[in-house]
Amino acid sequence: MNLSIKNVPEPTVERLRERAARRHRSLQGELLAIVESAAREDAVMSPLDVLARARRLGLSREVSSIDIIRADRDDR
Repeated sequence: MNLSIKNVPEPTVERLRERAARRHRSLQGELLAIVESAAREDAVMSPLDVLARARRLGLSREVSSIDIIRADRDDR
């Protein structure tokens, strides 16, 4: 499939060319990588996928939802 974007401002094109060069890609390759990344971001994640991603990011749960609700109620 071919995609086309018209009337892209020259400063935007230049920034994309610079980004591609930093990643040792052609402009076409960089644009494809950007589109693929955007398409992955919108994919529906299962709860297990979310948990795995949180663990990869080093996120942890230090307080329970019960603690958060109690704190919210105490602040009222």
